[in-house]
Amino acid sequence: MSTAPKKPAPCPICGRPAEAAFKPFCSARCADVDLGRWLSDRYVIPAEDEDQIDPPPERAE
Repeated sequence: MSTAPKKPAPCPICGRPAEAAFKPFCSARCADVDLGRWLSDRYVIPAEDEDQIDPPPERAE
């Protein structure tokens, strides 16, 4: 079984190999592009409103 060095994961913005200094990105530019997308709400983590969440059922003892 050979232990070949792993190929760096591609940059999520442009697809080039990631650089250690900017991991997981290939450059400061791609890191800044990603940050800009988060700050402009292009990336969103879905969440439920607390009003819509059903309360846990009461336990009968």
